[in-house]
Amino acid sequence: MPTATSGPKPAIALGLRENWPQFTLLILINAFVGGMVGIERTLVPLIGSEEFGLTSTTLVTSFIISFGLVKAVSNLVSGQLADRWGRKRVLILGWMAGLPAPFMLMWAPDWSWIIAANALLGVSQGLAWSMTVIMKIDLAGSRSRGLAVGLNEFAGYLAVGLTALATGYLASIYGLRPEPIYLGVAYAIFGTALSVFLVRDTRAHVALEMGGATAAQPSLSFRQVFALTTYKDRNLFAASQAGLVNNLNDGMSWGIFPLFYSAFGLGLDRIGLLKAIYPIVWSLLQIITGPLSDRWGRKGLIVAGMWLQAVALLLTALTRDFGWWLAASILLGIGTAMVYPSLIAAVSDASHPSWRARSLSVYRFWRDLGYAIGALAAGLIADAFGFAAAIAAIAGLTFLSGAVTAVTMRETRTVSRANEDAS
Repeated sequence: MPTATSGPKPAIALGLRENWPQFTLLILINAFVGGMVGIERTLVPLIGSEEFGLTSTTLVTSFIISFGLVKAVSNLVSGQLADRWGRKRVLILGWMAGLPAPFMLMWAPDWSWIIAANALLGVSQGLAWSMTVIMKIDLAGSRSRGLAVGLNEFAGYLAVGLTALATGYLASIYGLRPEPIYLGVAYAIFGTALSVFLVRDTRAHVALEMGGATAAQPSLSFRQVFALTTYKDRNLFAASQAGLVNNLNDGMSWGIFPLFYSAFGLGLDRIGLLKAIYPIVWSLLQIITGPLSDRWGRKGLIVAGMWLQAVALLLTALTRDFGWWLAASILLGIGTAMVYPSLIAAVSDASHPSWRARSLSVYRFWRDLGYAIGALAAGLIADAFGFAAAIAAIAGLTFLSGAVTAVTMRETRTVSRANEDAS
């Protein structure tokens, strides 16, 4: 006897147009994911120095070290978990880990609570942000990867910037805690609810893409994927080291810039503006640079973007005027917008669909380890030689990373296009 069904399942297809409702939902969810980090960009370094009286820059930036280390490890396991459990379950797990973080930030009685909150936030970001990236790439197919990644990172970092701006403004009126952090509570609640009730898993889209592949790909272990992404494949190596240095300078700016600006008497509202401009420009331009990487290729945007970041950081270190700092923040945002979606798309180009999620997780492990390395290195240099020296040193490292990419990377977009044409 036939059993009753709820109706035919919707047909699975690849492409942004074919999957626009889920794609749009994931953009909104990643905006909430980004907003969770945005509540910290202006506030937490100043909470450490002003509320808890921390005088060591290394100690102040320790919250970024805990965040970066935990997020890097979470990234590393996210691809494995996504392939085993499904993307949606890992996304929900990420949100559950992040729910306590804003409450801990609001009511922390000492600095150890801030570090613990950032460890939870690192788990949340590593799982939730990774899944929004992977799911969008799953839905988009190979022809629109750059656009898909650009839209994802646009949503996340626009929320980072707008939240940094909002928290700086609220802190100038109400103080550093707790009112500005109420935004984080709202983000966590809405992000969790949308992920639980509306998101659909995308593993069927991966199966469809693999079914269209013309060449069989041998099954790879996680150890093999880790080695390929870290050093064996020249394109994946180039992307991993550039990603690490990109987030190394971002981790430095997160911890050092508010203290650097404050040391010259800048108020919370103007610090919030400077901390907001960088991710806002970064986010908005990714709508352009993501598709451009599909058209022009990844390598040129990555190399030029790293070098532009280096110029912006050096300009920040050498000047003492709000106008110059504002210009440097805009340049830093432009450079990062050129780099960020192009790197993720380059890793996707060089990875087979059967192990792409794991390769992306390894890339994101190295990339977000940069937060911890950047915060620690900048803190040690700042304690020994001052804030400007720390910023200038990271500028030099960023320029060097761009040079490594220029020498090492082969254009990945041409390989991806050839694979599409063959299929």
